Amino acid sequence: MIKVTAFKWVPPFAQGSVRDIRVRWALEEAGLGYDDHLIGFEDQATSEYRAMQPFGQVPAFRDGKVEMFESGAIVLYISQNSDQLMPSDDAGRAMVMTWLFAAMNSVEPFVAELAGIDLFNAGKDWAKARRPDVETQLRKRLADLQTALGDRKWFANDVFSGADILMTHVLRDLRHTDIIADYPALAAYVARNEARPAFRRALADQLKPFRAAEEKNPALVGG
Repeated sequence: MIKVTAFKWVPPFAQGSVRDIRVRWALEEAGLGYDDHLIGFEDQATSEYRAMQPFGQVPAFRDGKVEMFESGAIVLYISQNSDQLMPSDDAGRAMVMTWLFAAMNSVEPFVAELAGIDLFNAGKDWAKARRPDVETQLRKRLADLQTALGDRKWFANDVFSGADILMTHVLRDLRHTDIIADYPALAAYVARNEARPAFRRALADQLKPFRAAEEKNPALVGG
């Protein structure tokens, strides 16, 4: 059985963003069952977990054949073995891999920098000074991304793929802002992906232990 590590609970701002959702979604799209192995923050530094994930993050992944960490690599691995997430021809596979890496390398750094300012450093003077430039750079990258999408539904050859899983997850990390609304094609793209049954199942599965933890300890909701 495939096993994916995930957190027992994270603060509300991170719920739906933790990267195990990428892997859960890919497995759901591929029709593959899995078990989630839930860990607490106290488990991250243990030698046992660091042997699986050297940085103490989630997810780590095992399927009986491979052991992996890094969500992008795991989604690529799942995609390479799934007709639902990657075509069989070389040109089609190359385009999926190209857009998969574009999500992580050409878009995510801009999104992550803004999210880091807004969610962790908003009150600091350096963050207030830095944020306008970060948003300007991000908006330029989003404009380029929207142009690249054009009138297509999906990025790689207009067929849903593992690349769309990563790209959507990256863009969802702007949902604490209204920035995506200024790029209607990207906003429609994210909404289209969020409406997919596989995404909805993956999100529900990630949120389930968080809700259980909050019901047991309501003080967590304000955490």
